[in-house]
Amino acid sequence: MDDNVQLGGNIELSGFRDIDGASMVVLKKIIGNYARRMSELSEKFEKLHVTMKPVHETEKSEKYEIHAKLIDNGKPFVSEVVERNLFIAVDNALKKIVNELS
Repeated sequence: MDDNVQLGGNIELSGFRDIDGASMVVLKKIIGNYARRMSELSEKFEKLHVTMKPVHETEKSEKYEIHAKLIDNGKPFVSEVVERNLFIAVDNALKKIVNELS
């Protein structure tokens, strides 16, 4: 199975293969809302790439490492967050990029 998921034409997710369907719906909504905000703030929104890596997995606890990269008119904006809650990690990573743009 391919590890990359396309959302629309210019949003790509990697590493989210093992996430359950309900969580993916929430993640797509979060990412889509941030992508819309980024496209409003950016000069020329080219691509948003979000990568997830599970790190420090133990039986009862795991952390998620999220890398987000926005290409705006050829200029990259990147952020990285490590967090126990996947939704908070994605939110914080994308919020950092929005703050850089505004």
